[in-house]
Amino acid sequence: MKKIIYKSIILCGLIVSSSCSKDQLNLEPADQSNVETFWSSEVNAASALTGCYEPLLGPYRGEGSWLLKLEDITPNSFEIDDGSGASSIARGDNNPTLPLINSRYSITYEGIGRTNTLLANIDLVPMDEALKKRFKAEARFLRAFYYHNLIEYFGGVPLILDPPNNNTQGQLPRNTKAEVLEIIYTDLDAAAADLPISYPSTDKGRITKGAALALKARTALYNENWTEALLAAQAVIDLNIYDLFPDYRGLFLLENEGNPEVIFDIQFQFPEVTNNYHELFQQGNVFKGLYDAYLMTDGEPITTSTLFDPGNPNANRDPRLSQTLITIGSMFNGELVTGDELFADLTGFAFKKYTYYVDDVKRTPPQPNQSEINPIVLRYAEILLTIAEAENELNGPTERAYEAINMVRNRISVDMPDVTPGLSKEEFRNILRLERRIEFAGEGLYYKDIIRWRTAETVMNADGLDKDGNVIEKRSFNATRDYLWPLPDRDILLNSNLEQNPGY
Repeated sequence: MKKIIYKSIILCGLIVSSSCSKDQLNLEPADQSNVETFWSSEVNAASALTGCYEPLLGPYRGEGSWLLKLEDITPNSFEIDDGSGASSIARGDNNPTLPLINSRYSITYEGIGRTNTLLANIDLVPMDEALKKRFKAEARFLRAFYYHNLIEYFGGVPLILDPPNNNTQGQLPRNTKAEVLEIIYTDLDAAAADLPISYPSTDKGRITKGAALALKARTALYNENWTEALLAAQAVIDLNIYDLFPDYRGLFLLENEGNPEVIFDIQFQFPEVTNNYHELFQQGNVFKGLYDAYLMTDGEPITTSTLFDPGNPNANRDPRLSQTLITIGSMFNGELVTGDELFADLTGFAFKKYTYYVDDVKRTPPQPNQSEINPIVLRYAEILLTIAEAENELNGPTERAYEAINMVRNRISVDMPDVTPGLSKEEFRNILRLERRIEFAGEGLYYKDIIRWRTAETVMNADGLDKDGNVIEKRSFNATRDYLWPLPDRDILLNSNLEQNPGY
């Protein structure tokens, strides 16, 4: 039985709702210990740390599924009902009132407020010093994670390192992205220094040294700090505890949670804490563009490979296609897919990742449309592709870059042909970008990729098509505005010193 560490939240987890807005601060709930006496026991400190983890759940559960919503604002898929505003963003109607934008901003500041409160008070607690050091390290990772998510979507934001206090924080201006990045790197370095490599099973789900290093690698990569990305990624490898899971589909099944490829995942457990990924990912909302992007087994695209048969388009494709997508004519949950198996079949394609189902075996979830599968935030394949990308950008396609990308392609259940030496930097870059799109399809990484590569203005100004080539959704991306999201209008109204991003 996996240990869930996000469920029980007492004083700190409840009182530290933190955006800089007046009505979001509730410092003294009547049913909890008061602030003066709270920081007096190790048990309370542990509960406070649980409260720091808890904001991770919101974006990764239910209709707020961060993974799928980010896919829906890429050329990979679309949001069927536009309940979160993802479809509005994809159509070029990005605005500061959208639920996805508002919730992402407020939840991350809530997490920041909780971590700041713990870090400001934990030295008051009489407890084992080694354990106290670890608690601080976990909190610093989480603060870095929350700030990472803020700056990558909003740019520079108010940098708050103290417990919530509207009198001092309610009118703070934005810091630069560089200033926030400095704190992120500092927090991650400190966390990596003090965190253990692993935990006993009773503490499954806690932040590890590998997670801190992996997040630093991602942050550095996203900000084109190639040298730091390489160093952090190599440090993850040097821990010698992570490896590619041989079964690509199995990587995302419940029975294989915590396998050696997973560096950090968000903890769910049935029936206490569940998500509806099982239902969401089974929607028929994947565009034909993603389906067509999968190469043939000879390493060639469908437009040039002699192996491609228009009458049997699923044959001889990159094995990750059948392990990632549900397609008409394939097997899924022991049955031949006709389209009726998809909740809202509008395109003829759906994501298979994060569903309970497998291909040839009939399986039944413990409860309809409910899942306890942990969303994976950081995994080893990303570390390898980080090395490939950063090495290429620094030095061109070196032996190290080829080795890293080919390790991902050589996973036993994938076994795609090697990327062969002799490519230019640009040629390798294009292959690497496609590799990331395919490897992480359905995992929410492609949106940030097209943003940081500055390709969104091209790929997001193309129509989304169904399996027959019919237009399902027209897309629009304004390059002068849409590389950043707007700050929520509510926060702009409450804080006169908070400057909105250009174009909103």
